[in-house]
Amino acid sequence: MIEVLLLGTGAMVPLPGRWLSSVLLRCGGSLILFDCGEGTQISWRRYHWGFRRLDAICLSHAHADHVAGLPGLLHTVAHAGRVEPLAIYGPVGIAEVVDGLRVIARPLPFSVDVHELNDGDPFTVGEGLRGTVRAGRHRVPVLGFRLDLDREPAFDRERAVALAVPRTLWSRLQRSERVEVGGRTISPEAILGEPRRGISVAFVTDTRPSDALSELARDADLLICEATYGEDADQPKAERHGHMTVREAATLAARAGAGALWLTHFGAGMTEPEAYRETAQSVFPNIVMGKAGLTGRLTFTRGYEPVAGPE
Repeated sequence: MIEVLLLGTGAMVPLPGRWLSSVLLRCGGSLILFDCGEGTQISWRRYHWGFRRLDAICLSHAHADHVAGLPGLLHTVAHAGRVEPLAIYGPVGIAEVVDGLRVIARPLPFSVDVHELNDGDPFTVGEGLRGTVRAGRHRVPVLGFRLDLDREPAFDRERAVALAVPRTLWSRLQRSERVEVGGRTISPEAILGEPRRGISVAFVTDTRPSDALSELARDADLLICEATYGEDADQPKAERHGHMTVREAATLAARAGAGALWLTHFGAGMTEPEAYRETAQSVFPNIVMGKAGLTGRLTFTRGYEPVAGPE
């Protein structure tokens, strides 16, 4: 299962009642944060997801509204008792930015391992999450992220019994390990059924739409995407600054075949994001206009479903 919590929906500057765009993901005992602007940890505290289990931070790009909260957050994670390494993933150049921000961060009881990724690079994070990135189009290098949690093939009990595999060895086969039974080697393929669909979430912000990003979000259960501008008339402005309108974000979700779409990263001029719901739904029906505290759950059996979050 993957749980997703929207911490903020703002762009450029935090506003009263609207923290900067950031997303927290929980899978098993691991937390993964997408972007860390000023004030991120304040919103985080309200929802009581804890800090010590933060295993990774995925930074889309090096603009301040997406990274400036990092020094304070690292202090808080340290104060929460973390001693295990923490990984940071981002585009080429992010290591220099992280090093600069850490000038004002005291020595930490854990290592911070920065990984610079190029377009298409794979990575693994947390407890079995498979990551992928694609480059976007912004004024600085930017990455869209996708995380997949794969599902093991179904275990065929009848095959296992027919091959006289003791029950004590079934768990090893389910972990894709070979086992020895009466001098025979039994491979997992002999017992396991067809591959089964996993679950996935994609995070795309501060970029123009593109075919590459549509492929990144292909069939994702949940796409979390920026919508800096509400009006269609603002598309030329979005093109100049490397952002999207609400309609463009919805179109990206439709082309990707995503299961659900959360819109976020609203510009200061979008005082009432809900006013643009109909615009988005005319293109992609399963849409949520983001707000802090928005919570969702992804499961193998049900895909994405909304969860009632704290008020």
